[in-house]
Amino acid sequence: MAQDTRDEALRLAALHYHEFPKPGKLEIRATKPMANGRDLARAYSPGVAEACLEIKNDPATASRYTARGNLVAVVTNGTAVLGLGNIGAAASKPVMEGKAVLFKKFANIDCFDIEVNESDPEKLADIVCSLEPTFGAINLEDIKAPDCFIVEQICRERMGIPVFHDDQHGTAIVVGAAATNALQVNGKKFEDIKVVSTGGGAAGIACLNMLLKLGLKRENVWLCDIHGLVYEGREEDMNPQKAAYAQKTDLRTLDDVIKGADMFLGLSGPGVLTPEMVKKMARQPIVFALANPTPEIMPDAVKKAAPDAIIATGRSDYPNQVNNVLCFPFIFRGALDVGATEINDEMQIACIEGIAALARATTSAEVSAAYQDERMTFGADYLIPKPFDPRLMGVVATAVARAAMDSGCATRPVADLLAYKEHLDGSVFKSALIMRPVFMAAAQAERRIVFAEGEDDRVLHAARAMIEETTDKPILIGRPEVIAMRAERAGLKIRPGVDFEIVNPESDSRYKQYWQSYHKLMERRGVTPDLAKAIMRTNTTAIGAIMVHEDHADSVICGTFGQYLWHLNYLNQILGTEQLKPMGALSLMILEDGPLFVADTHVHTEPTPAQIAETVIATARHIRRFGLEPNIALCSHSEFGNLDCMTGKHMREAIAILDRIPRDFAYEGEMHIDSALNPELRARNFPSTRLEGPANALVFAIADAASGVRNILKMKGGGLEVGPILMGMGNRAHVVTPSITARGLLNMSAIAGTPVAHYS
Repeated sequence: MAQDTRDEALRLAALHYHEFPKPGKLEIRATKPMANGRDLARAYSPGVAEACLEIKNDPATASRYTARGNLVAVVTNGTAVLGLGNIGAAASKPVMEGKAVLFKKFANIDCFDIEVNESDPEKLADIVCSLEPTFGAINLEDIKAPDCFIVEQICRERMGIPVFHDDQHGTAIVVGAAATNALQVNGKKFEDIKVVSTGGGAAGIACLNMLLKLGLKRENVWLCDIHGLVYEGREEDMNPQKAAYAQKTDLRTLDDVIKGADMFLGLSGPGVLTPEMVKKMARQPIVFALANPTPEIMPDAVKKAAPDAIIATGRSDYPNQVNNVLCFPFIFRGALDVGATEINDEMQIACIEGIAALARATTSAEVSAAYQDERMTFGADYLIPKPFDPRLMGVVATAVARAAMDSGCATRPVADLLAYKEHLDGSVFKSALIMRPVFMAAAQAERRIVFAEGEDDRVLHAARAMIEETTDKPILIGRPEVIAMRAERAGLKIRPGVDFEIVNPESDSRYKQYWQSYHKLMERRGVTPDLAKAIMRTNTTAIGAIMVHEDHADSVICGTFGQYLWHLNYLNQILGTEQLKPMGALSLMILEDGPLFVADTHVHTEPTPAQIAETVIATARHIRRFGLEPNIALCSHSEFGNLDCMTGKHMREAIAILDRIPRDFAYEGEMHIDSALNPELRARNFPSTRLEGPANALVFAIADAASGVRNILKMKGGGLEVGPILMGMGNRAHVVTPSITARGLLNMSAIAGTPVAHYS
């Protein structure tokens, strides 16, 4: 009864998800403004005629003037949907909408789902072919075999755009990647192995065809279906695709042929493979039981029969999920971007190689955050990447684009593949593009960055990325055994004490030097020797700051837990001087329409006019680190003197301080946020404004306002934060916030890794 209740709850939750807040999972949004008659005249009549005539003269320009170059059709007739079978076109629509959402989510590809009431494969192919003017590519989905073979063949022959039946080729690509790595784990080769497969449908046949392209020998393939082995002379339920794998033998059943098999490939149904059959297989057998939701054999049963087995399923609750989402968004991304006329073998194999290589590389921090309970180190339990691995886009799409160009099917070749990959990475790691100047500046030096919270998983991932991507040297404060254990658990191929230095608060040879140094700084501020000793054993922020003070590190990063001002207090005690003092915290918010800097979010609760002016000057200096020109708005409740409130007075006084000497950057105030970001409104209210265009930095008169705007942009505006950047401390220290990600820590390490001379 309890299970029935849970099942009903899940059913209702799924229905609620699809119905609210509006029915379905997709909507269409305009990409151009439609705010006035001028916009309308350009979007429709008469302006639209110009785009039409350009395309009439040169059809290839459709990808310039319309959405066609980034538009895919997901087409089905609903005859083989998931594990639901022939449910019809209308009932398949939720699945096709879901597929469209995956295209958008993983590869930013726009997609229309098209469900067609047509069971005749040739007529269905005619319908699909007639859609070519609308789309840049076609994804055929959930069409039963052997009809799917007919539809795809006709469409490929007649259409000049990529046509890809994901049930066949998407599955085959991911299986190919998983099999490639499985063989690397057990030390075998494709040309030497025996494969037994169950399932003579589209996916099963496509997987076998792909394995042949990877080196498997046809004579070593034993294909079984619901009627038993496919053998020469069999007439029941045969088609040309199955017949290609017919064996000349007297054997007839799966149990007959499984002996000595190196790999079982199941795309059939539950319970097909038994533990007794697994015991008959070769050493360290590869068992891909991919039937969904119930596989041909459960992984636990496989492990009991063959403890050294390498297992993959189609389920997300076991390691090695063979999921088409690892493939189809990115193979289409690469194909669309180079204007490919097809998705050929070379592109598919490039996709396999890219996916397989990613699994062999160190896992990313974002993946570990999404799958916190799983260990992701390449091996039997980690053969292929996870769907949320953000590196898939850059690696796989670039490999596909290169293969399309090399094989001659690209109509719009990419001139610089490295720049193309960087662009793709930038679209996933939203901070990547704007951070490029910072990373380039950091690469000119080799700085030692000490992380106060060195045992934090996010810090470990950031340290790994620093080692791989920068010239900086991470130093981690923490217990060596804890750091080693957590690095291994996270699947990080970094060695404490070898790849990075560890400072153990419980036992470090410099302990005496550190507590004495701290005591000397603080002896007239109430710190006794015993207190100094205790702080240098327990306070990792203070330890990191002392390391910078003693020139054992160049910069300290702290704050992954705890309150900002608590950390700042120790940094200021140890590193603050007349020349170096905290001026403000600057957050870079990366938004869909560009970057926006916000200050001061943390340091001064209610800054004086002089402190506001210092914050503005420091903000301008830091904005230039990102290759941008400052355009700073001083924001308050008052706008250009219309209110005599505290924030308005302070901003007016700060403007007066800034105006005392010429500045080489643009600033203006006091003003409302909407005036700062809307040049037309600002010009209407204050025609003599000194700013041009939208402000790219907002400086506030109170921390509450700055922090509130920062958090709203982050939580509701989809903004990605870089920072907070601690200004005024000569880049010797930065305090982050507990919500920071590993990618955010890497960005901060790059900021900390830039010598002051580069941006002062």
